[in-house]
Amino acid sequence: MNQQTIKLLLIDDETDLLAELKPLLERSGYSVDTSTNGIEGLQKIESWQPDLLILDVLMPHLDGRTLLRRLRSDNNWIPVILLTRVGGTTDRALSLQEGADDYVNKPFDPFELLARIQALLRRTQHGQVVQRSQRLQSGDLLLDRTSRQLWIGEQVVDLTSRAFGVLEYLMDHPGEIITRNTLLDKVWGWSYAVESRAVDMRIAELRKALNDNPNTPKYIETVIGTGYRFLGQVKHK
Repeated sequence: MNQQTIKLLLIDDETDLLAELKPLLERSGYSVDTSTNGIEGLQKIESWQPDLLILDVLMPHLDGRTLLRRLRSDNNWIPVILLTRVGGTTDRALSLQEGADDYVNKPFDPFELLARIQALLRRTQHGQVVQRSQRLQSGDLLLDRTSRQLWIGEQVVDLTSRAFGVLEYLMDHPGEIITRNTLLDKVWGWSYAVESRAVDMRIAELRKALNDNPNTPKYIETVIGTGYRFLGQVKHK
């Protein structure tokens, strides 16, 4: 996808902020639309189908987190950056658990947000052509990148976006020891270890979904003091 065709949707009830961000992002080559409330934002997501969503948390009528949960429950995995004036480790962890891809505290430097957008688009493969297999299979485990779904045999396994990303990265590197910091960098886009517990939470989610006993793992092995490793061979389809 050429950057000039990448569509960004900003949903925030602060009209001054929208008036500042929209021209900046348009000058950077993006197509930009805005909405001042979550209900209208949902309609624009459906009709305009943006490539990335910048979403305020604190809004009347339909707040950002409720909107985000609705998208994820509908299996819509559009990349989302949350904006909020309420910060802290707990708030960030909650946002990630609910399916956000990144998180920016207000007030922020608009150019920091631009850098976050560019980094997130790179991680989600927008703006570049990447030749890689669309399906990864290990035994009866099948991961489909296109539909963002996981199967065990004929059964679809429900996962959060982050857990799917962690499993995808591990299956892309079978047999390798992957550190928490690497997962934070590659899946979350953060290169620091402040949120390393978020990785462990997603690993726990994966083990529960896969019925994978950590003491006798079939899929994911814990390498004490280092990180995690995907066991078994992976076929690329």
